Amino acid sequence: MSQGTNQYQEIVQNGLWRQNPGVVQLLGLCPTLAVTTSVVNGFSLGLLTALVMAASNASVSPVRRWVPSEIRIPVFILIIAALVTVGDLAMHAYLHALHLVLGIFIPLIVTNCIVLARVEAFAAKNNTAPSALDGLMMGLGLALVLAILGGIREVIGKGTLFSGIDLALGPAAKQFVITVVPHYQGFLLAVLPPGAFMGLALLVATRNWLEQRRQAKAGNASSAPVDTAMAHGH
Repeated sequence: MSQGTNQYQEIVQNGLWRQNPGVVQLLGLCPTLAVTTSVVNGFSLGLLTALVMAASNASVSPVRRWVPSEIRIPVFILIIAALVTVGDLAMHAYLHALHLVLGIFIPLIVTNCIVLARVEAFAAKNNTAPSALDGLMMGLGLALVLAILGGIREVIGKGTLFSGIDLALGPAAKQFVITVVPHYQGFLLAVLPPGAFMGLALLVATRNWLEQRRQAKAGNASSAPVDTAMAHGH
C-alpha cells in the first residue's frame, strides 16, 4: 500500500474517530450545544461546516507559501468568512425555512475553532488534496456527533425522530418523520442547554469506553504470540 493511500486513510480515521472534533478535541461546542435539538438541525449545520472546512483547507493550501506569517491568521479568517457567506446566501436562497431555524449559527461558522484550527494545523502545512480531505473528514466527524446528539435529545425531549426534515427536503418529506414514543408529553430538560451538556458527556464517555476496549483487545492480541513463544521455550 502506497504512502499516499496510508496518509488518506489516516486522515479519514482521524476525522471520524481518533481526533473527532466533537467528542475528542471538544471544539465547536457553541453549535454542538445550541442547534442539536433535532437530527435535522444538527446534521444540517454540521454538513455545511464540513463543506466550509473542505473548501477553506483547499483554498488555503495552494496559497500558503505566499501568505506572510505575520498576517496569516487574518488572511485565513477572511477566506473562511468569504466561503461561509457563500454558504449562508445559498441556504437563504434554496433552504430558506431551514436557514431561519439555524439563524445566527450559520455566520458563526466563521468563528468556529475547528475551522481555523484545521486550516492552521493542516492546510497551512500540506498539499491541496490531503488538506481538502482533512477538512471534509473533520467536518463530517463533527456532523456525525451533531446528528447523534440531536437524535438523542429529540427522542428524549419530543419523542420523535427527523422532525423538521420538511425544512430541508420540502413538505413531501414530512412522511419521513418517525414517532418513536406515541402520545409523548415531552421532556423539556432534554431540549434545553443542560440536556445538551448531558448528552455530549454521554457521547464522550461512550467513545472513550469503546476506544479503551479496542486498545485492550489490541494489547491482548499482540501479547498472545509472545506468551505462546514463551510456552514453547519452556
